[in-house]
Amino acid sequence: MGKVKPPDTPLPRATPERSHVRTLVVIGVIAALVAAGYLWLARPRPREPAAPVAAATLTRPTVSARPAAASSVVVHVLGKVKHPGVITLPSGSRVAEAIKAAGGVRADAETGTLNLARKLVDGEQIPVGVPRPPQPAASPAASGAPLDLNTATADQLDDLPGVGPVLAQRIVAYRTEHGGFRSVEQLQEVSGIGARRFADLKPKVRA
Repeated sequence: MGKVKPPDTPLPRATPERSHVRTLVVIGVIAALVAAGYLWLARPRPREPAAPVAAATLTRPTVSARPAAASSVVVHVLGKVKHPGVITLPSGSRVAEAIKAAGGVRADAETGTLNLARKLVDGEQIPVGVPRPPQPAASPAASGAPLDLNTATADQLDDLPGVGPVLAQRIVAYRTEHGGFRSVEQLQEVSGIGARRFADLKPKVRA
């Protein structure tokens, strides 16, 4: 005899309560995903360090300083030197350099009266081993020619109006110390020569 097949057990039907629970679960999962996505997007992000601002460098324009052309002095070396004559030397040169440029002194020359360290004055004469050419004894007022401050003797300076022997010696001392007068205005640097006295002397002297 054949076996008797038991009757099929019917599947349980979904009740309204189970459907409602599933719906809530799905909604909860979706809400959780949405919340997670929002939190992910709203998370604090690390700030990128700001790029350092390059400090502005101030570049000064390069000024090419051109050296000033060296001035020169022209002097006349005469007397007991090997090559007397007119010599051109850089400004600021000394008497010793002028004598050297003239070939040096001869064996029989005496230079004891020369100030070899004195600075040269443009246009002057340098007598070596011979007397300096005599200056005219006439005063500037008598001759009408201005007196040369670089070659005048103390006696000639004494004859100038308002000078006198003491001030004449100061002028000679200033001339020796500074290597001569390059302009008449330098007289104002001599002690005892003020503006009024200089105004009286200016037309009577030259440098």
